[in-house]
Amino acid sequence: MYAIVESGGFQFNVKEGEKIRIPKLEAKPKDKITFEKVLFIGGEKPLIGAPYVKDAKVEGEVLSQGKAGKITVFKFKRRVKYRRKRGHRQEYTEIMVDKIRAPS
Repeated sequence: MYAIVESGGFQFNVKEGEKIRIPKLEAKPKDKITFEKVLFIGGEKPLIGAPYVKDAKVEGEVLSQGKAGKITVFKFKRRVKYRRKRGHRQEYTEIMVDKIRAPS
């Protein structure tokens, strides 16, 4: 069974026992977390939400907080000596998906 959940304005395809990285949440390692914005549950009987599947939840545990690799942003305009170089590291939360609960 798998599910599509929404978090931080993004959608993630998750399966039980899988690790996912989502945009940073205010949570500490070992905290339990519940996603209630479930858009789709796939399996023998697929459930499609409009926009969310009612009474469906995805439960998980926070493994760690971290920063992704550095992305370099370079702006350039020709002939005017305009150059700007900046770096960015996106913060993320790593989660282990424990259980996908579908409505009965």
